Amino acid sequence: MALQFPDIDPVIFSVGPLSVRWYGLMYLIGFALAMWLANRQAAKPNSGWTKEQVSDLLFYGMLGVILGGRIGYVLFYQFSYFIENPLYLFRIDQGGMSFHGGTLGVITAIAIFAWTRKKSLFEVGDFVVPLVPLGLLAGRIGNFINGELWGRVTDVPWAFVFPTGGPEPRHPSQLYEAFLEGLVLFLILQWFIKKPRPAGSVAGVFLLGYGTFRFIVEYFREPDAHLGLFAGVISMGQILSLPMVIGGLGLLIWAYKKPQQSVASKA
Repeated sequence: MALQFPDIDPVIFSVGPLSVRWYGLMYLIGFALAMWLANRQAAKPNSGWTKEQVSDLLFYGMLGVILGGRIGYVLFYQFSYFIENPLYLFRIDQGGMSFHGGTLGVITAIAIFAWTRKKSLFEVGDFVVPLVPLGLLAGRIGNFINGELWGRVTDVPWAFVFPTGGPEPRHPSQLYEAFLEGLVLFLILQWFIKKPRPAGSVAGVFLLGYGTFRFIVEYFREPDAHLGLFAGVISMGQILSLPMVIGGLGLLIWAYKKPQQSVASKA
């Protein structure tokens, strides 16, 4: 027994050659939610942020997500094809985005913004990361609607038969990621930022939380067909998540051991 994948047209509507797709709409929803939450945080007394700074930061972040996500996908998952066809990097119509690449892009954007606005890198990072899970939640739902990035074959009662995944029932791993990397991580971060904490610790919790959740979900997600499992046991997503777990732990240890004044809760 398996659930039949809902027949959802990935294109919402078209106007001439322009098509509005559910996946793109979910990206816009994610950015809109991030802007709403960021402005809400900036409006609190003594936040140290203005609406103009929030708008500029989100613009930098959006560029980081798009450029980093695309470059990361090509380099991490399609490197051999890229070497043979360098212009593939610009073929965004063929899809392909990597969260780990997007993370590197956002880190670069945060560093540039912090340097140009004379702000601490950790201050900017701790402000940004609580916004990310809402975008992840929306993006993974977009993956599900697209019927892509499905999970491994299973016999669980909530398995789906995906149109592009063959006749076998599969884990809806996109929804697992939406729940863990999106909703659960969002709630953890919202709880954490309400407490006094050292600078850099929020970013550490995000890196540790995302890396751990992604590593777990990879056991249910179908590995990329052209990559498979390295040494038969670990996927590319898990390999890329391990540095996030280690980096998050290291950042938390450093933040709590370094003599500094805790950031008071502004909730």
